[in-house]
Amino acid sequence: MKLDNYDLKILKILAHDGRITKSKLAQQINLSVSPCWERVKRLEEAGIIEGYGARIRHQEQGERISVWVQIELSQHNADCFSRFEEAMEHCEYVAECFAVGGGLDYLVKVEITSIEAYQQLIDDWLNADLAIQRYYTYVVTKAVKQSPSFIE
Repeated sequence: MKLDNYDLKILKILAHDGRITKSKLAQQINLSVSPCWERVKRLEEAGIIEGYGARIRHQEQGERISVWVQIELSQHNADCFSRFEEAMEHCEYVAECFAVGGGLDYLVKVEITSIEAYQQLIDDWLNADLAIQRYYTYVVTKAVKQSPSFIE
């Protein structure tokens, strides 16, 4: 699907404010409401807009820590990748999981209540035969910037 300047403007605005009204969105991109909304629906149907969400302040839900984990698997075959990815998909503490290139296999963001709970989670993963060979843990000490990706 080829995107024009109107589509790109719509994506940029919705990335920052998914709750904007139809009329305000149309006004900001200089289109009338109906053609603007048709473009939004087309972007949704094409899967370019995957959904809408809210940024949640975890402090309001009680203490939480964010931990990034780099993971290297011991074997590189479809079965190991599939088993690991399925485990990440079903883990309630995994906020994000990315397969990456360049020496490691996965980058996982864990949102959890304590370091002790995180260590128990890692122990569970290691005992679950997920083919984890090596992992590196990075505890987030401060969020410097959190925002939607930039759309040109």
